[in-house]
Amino acid sequence: MSEADRASLKTFLSEAFAGDFDDTDFDHCLGGLHVIAEDDRGTIVGHAALVQRHLEVSGAVLRTGYVEAVAVAAHMRRRGIGDTVMERIDAIIRRSYDLGALGASDAGRPLYLRRGWQPWTGPLGVCTAHGVRSTPGDRGSVLVLLTGRSADEDTSGLLVCERRSGDSW
Repeated sequence: MSEADRASLKTFLSEAFAGDFDDTDFDHCLGGLHVIAEDDRGTIVGHAALVQRHLEVSGAVLRTGYVEAVAVAAHMRRRGIGDTVMERIDAIIRRSYDLGALGASDAGRPLYLRRGWQPWTGPLGVCTAHGVRSTPGDRGSVLVLLTGRSADEDTSGLLVCERRSGDSW
């Protein structure tokens, strides 16, 4: 991604999240794949990023397609753009990863549930230098997309992510 494209994307995301999108949030969506929807003028109107993370489920480490920075321009919402970008993301996850995961906002949650994502009902944790630290505040917001490789996973067990700056999930 060129510097100009990065700057354009960062501006779009900041506006789409009404200023509640900082440098750490932007960093979380880099290094993976981006699905970008543009209007007739080439202006970004929708976005979703897919980055690889390793999540631990019942002691097994699963290669996970983690979804970040799903956004639609305010004036373009409720027109299917979110579904369009997520359709592409879901297909990549099903084809290439053991599991899909994301931290959903209250506003975004219905989009993901409608697409077959499901809440992780078990405890959540983050791996730190001192062991696994519980993240009970994230309970209910972490959703997963089971793939053929994870179809039999019990979503009531412990799900652990690696440590990173900013939000764990």
